[in-house]
Amino acid sequence: MRMPALVGELLVGGLLLVVTNAYAAERQSSLDWLKIVTFAAHQTDYSGIFVYQYDNRVETSRITHIVEPDSEYERLESLDGPKREIIRHHGQVWCNVNHKMVQVGSQQVSNRFPALLPEQISALSENYQIKEAGMERVAGYNTQVILFQPRDTLRYARKIWAHTDSGLLLKTAVLGDKNRVVEQYAFTQLQIGAGVDHSWVKQSTAGTNSAPGKPGNGLGAGREKTASNGLQGMPEISETGKGGTPINSGWVADALPTGFKKTMEVERPMRGKHAPVTQLVFSDGLSAISIFIEPFDEDEDDVDGLSSRGAVNLHHKVADRHLITVVGEVPPRTVMQILDSVRYNGK
Repeated sequence: MRMPALVGELLVGGLLLVVTNAYAAERQSSLDWLKIVTFAAHQTDYSGIFVYQYDNRVETSRITHIVEPDSEYERLESLDGPKREIIRHHGQVWCNVNHKMVQVGSQQVSNRFPALLPEQISALSENYQIKEAGMERVAGYNTQVILFQPRDTLRYARKIWAHTDSGLLLKTAVLGDKNRVVEQYAFTQLQIGAGVDHSWVKQSTAGTNSAPGKPGNGLGAGREKTASNGLQGMPEISETGKGGTPINSGWVADALPTGFKKTMEVERPMRGKHAPVTQLVFSDGLSAISIFIEPFDEDEDDVDGLSSRGAVNLHHKVADRHLITVVGEVPPRTVMQILDSVRYNGK
C-alpha cells in the first residue's frame, strides 16, 4: 500500500525540481540579458531621438554616443523649448551656456537613459523579481522585454526593452499601481553602429580638456539633475557647491526600504540658503533617494507638502528646527514613510 504514495511523492518532487530548474534558468537568462544591456550602453555607437513622457507631458531630445579608444563621448540636445546641450566625457560634464561650453563638474548621477543599469546587477535580484516578458518592436528594432517586479510595495515596477542584436536599451517604463505608466523613455528614431557621425567629437570638446578641474561660470556639480526636475521645494545646488564635502552628519533614516544603501553623504552650499545643506543619497541599483537637511530659516516657501514629477516624488517638513526634504524615484507613500523616520543620531 506504500508504493502508490511513494510514487506520488516522487512525481511531486520531480515536478518541483523541474519547476525550480526552469525558474533558475529563466532568472539566469534575465541576468545575462542585463549584463549585455549594461555593456551595450557604454560600448555601442548610436545616435537617435527619444521622448520622455510624464504627467501628460512630452519632452524630446537627441542623443549621440561615441566610443573612442581612449573613452566614450555623449552629446545630449533638447529639441523642445530653450536650446540646451550637454556633453559628457571621461566622467566630466559640460553644458552649452551662452554659446560656450563650460564645465559643470563631475557627473553625479550615472543612471540616465539609455544607460540606466548599474555595473553590479547581481544585487538587483534581491529587491526585484526579474523575468523576460516577451518580444516587441521599438523604433523599428526587435527587442527583448524584461520586467522588474519589486519584492515589496515600496518601490515602482519597471520594464525595459533591449535590442536583441546589440543589447542597447531602446525603451524603459516606470509602472505604478495597476501597471499605470508613471514615466517612460523611448527612442522614436535610432541609428546603431556603423554610420554614426564621429566628426562632432573633436569640435564639441575642443578646449574642454585644457582646464578639467575648473567649474565654469556659475553652474555647480549636480545642477543638471536638480535644475531639470521641476519639483516645488527641491534644493538647488549653489554655483560654489561643486561636489560637496564628504561628512558623517549623524542624520539617519530608519524606514528606508530594504536594499537601499547609502552611496554618498556630503555637506554643500545651496542657492538661496544661509547655511550649508546636508545631503544623503541612497540607491537600490535602479532607484535613488536623496535626503536634504538644513536649518529652518522660517522661509514662507518652506511648508509641508508633497509634489511629483513623473516617477520622482518630493516631500518636506519642518522638525526640530530643521527643514527635512526627501526626494526619490519611489512612490509617494515611500517618500512620506522615509521622511517621518529621519532623525538626528549624533556624530
